Amino acid sequence: MSATLRFWAAAREAAGTAEEPADAATLGAALAEAVERRGGADGGGAPLLRVLARCSLLVDGIQVGRADPGTVALHEDSVVEILPPFAGG
Repeated sequence: MSATLRFWAAAREAAGTAEEPADAATLGAALAEAVERRGGADGGGAPLLRVLARCSLLVDGIQVGRADPGTVALHEDSVVEILPPFAGG
């Protein structure tokens, strides 16, 4: 599936981009792909992995909450919003 990942605030800084495509069937696979694209969890992707652990995730406008990202299906043209905590709420 071709989805779009949109990074906000600290996630954008850690990713080095505001938006990128992902070719994955699940949210978990898409996030893992983004980390791997930056050198993996033990390399350049570590900062993004740390930020992702604190982020709220929305898929097509619906908050994922505590669901296992590996079980959250992505569809063709899904949009994933990656939102770190914001100051003040």
